[in-house]
Amino acid sequence: MNDERFQKTELAVWVGIALHVALACLKGVVGFMAQSNALLADAAHSASDALSSADALIRLRTTKMPPEETYPYGQGKKVSTATILLSIVIMVVGAQMGISAIKSIWFDVEHAPKVYALVAIGISLFVKEIMFQYTYRLGKRLGSKELIANAWGHRSDIYSSIVALIGIFGSLMGNYLSLPFLYYLDPLAGLFVSLFVLRMGYLLVKEALHTKMDYVLQKEDAADLIAAVQAVKGVITVDDLRAREHGHYVVVDIKISVNPRVSVWEGHEVSKKVKQHLMKRFHHVSDVFVHVAPYDAGYPYKNNSDTELNEFPSVFH
Repeated sequence: MNDERFQKTELAVWVGIALHVALACLKGVVGFMAQSNALLADAAHSASDALSSADALIRLRTTKMPPEETYPYGQGKKVSTATILLSIVIMVVGAQMGISAIKSIWFDVEHAPKVYALVAIGISLFVKEIMFQYTYRLGKRLGSKELIANAWGHRSDIYSSIVALIGIFGSLMGNYLSLPFLYYLDPLAGLFVSLFVLRMGYLLVKEALHTKMDYVLQKEDAADLIAAVQAVKGVITVDDLRAREHGHYVVVDIKISVNPRVSVWEGHEVSKKVKQHLMKRFHHVSDVFVHVAPYDAGYPYKNNSDTELNEFPSVFH
């Protein structure tokens, strides 16, 4: 990922975190004053989305770090551990909001929330839609899977606000129509939103565990990578390619064969071209490790290689 693209992606994630925190504070304060379980649960969902975006930022910055000497995929494991911890926090918050909503239903609901709770929900929906459109379009333009995934996180937060809106509006209609049983719509909406929060935490844990297993791409998924490497000047064959997923990014470990008559410098130049080509063509590739080996023309080496090796491509062919 080049510096300009990285800076734009990082800025978009930071904006998302700031807006989610602001919305969580707004809905938390208004929800407490308006005595609305649905709005408080939606505030918890926005806070969870802020944590999710923070996790995305951690993974994004990890892709810019140099790999560990002992194991080049170690940084991904550290990120997975951080993700699991954040996910536990999210699920605890979701469980607490769900328990609070159940208690409100169990001990009877005597009144509807205040009208100004609708204003907070309206502001939340407007801001979230702007966040989704901005992040999604930027992600498409930059070819960033991380930003696109983050944008859909904003969209899921919109759905939770819609559920909260239905609950608050229905409860207020109960107050207007003198139908006390409609008061229960507010805590019921809060219960549903808490399930959204629990689901978000579960999905983050699932993705983190998937990453810790060092998932290796299937052969059909790596076919495009192999074809791209074979198109680089100086590469005779691709002997091995392993592409490991870390979150929304991929780390490629590849072994290539070059003309055994080329110099060490030429072999190094071929490896640099392979890395640059893959990272430029595939935006989801965060790093490439290239191992260069001399091409084995077969045995007996002298009998069949002297005339053939000159035909093999080098850096300057």
